[in-house]
Amino acid sequence: MIQEERLTAFINSLDEGNPAYLNELEKEARETNVPVIRRETQSLLKTLIAMKQPRSILEVGTAIGFSALCMSEYAPEGCRITTIEKYEKRIPIAKSNFRRFGKEGQITLLEGDAAEVLDRLEDTYDLIFMDAAKGQYPVLLPRVLRLLKEGGLLVSDNVLQDGDILESRYAVTRRNRTIHARMREYLYEIKHHPCLVTSILPVGDGVAVSVRRERISGAAGENG
Repeated sequence: MIQEERLTAFINSLDEGNPAYLNELEKEARETNVPVIRRETQSLLKTLIAMKQPRSILEVGTAIGFSALCMSEYAPEGCRITTIEKYEKRIPIAKSNFRRFGKEGQITLLEGDAAEVLDRLEDTYDLIFMDAAKGQYPVLLPRVLRLLKEGGLLVSDNVLQDGDILESRYAVTRRNRTIHARMREYLYEIKHHPCLVTSILPVGDGVAVSVRRERISGAAGENG
């Protein structure tokens, strides 16, 4: 964890918790080593949704559907959630979970490579939750920004990589160096992008919260 474990445990102990079905699904996920968003990240998402009151949410990276279900629980009535997943083994599990908990009418799962699916989408969204393969974040950024409404929120998870992002590329394992470099690239881009105002928070495994400012006309303002 990025934060000291006792402090994180204390903060989490204050949370009022989720409905029983979400607790059940989270337990199942952890028992089968399926990654789900951390408790403190869940709390932040709840707060951002309460503030923004989104009518439309896009999630990039469904896994077994836990985060989409969590967002649906706290989103305002009538909010539509679209989520994208390409891992074939998890797609039927996510769809089953949406049916199992009565959310198939609110949550739409789109199958396929995130970049390709994003390029096909035409709707715009009030909130986009980025939780895909970390090395793909820079590639996906211009695509999600095209779909983010003015004043909309882009929430990017796992951006601090358990603190490894602080290290020199030579201090991380060789197999993680490409992801390390791409995440640093992504963080620099969202902090310096002319269309975004971004705060990077040491919550969970690191969460970046970006607000889309007024669009800038011309190619220079739309290159991401």
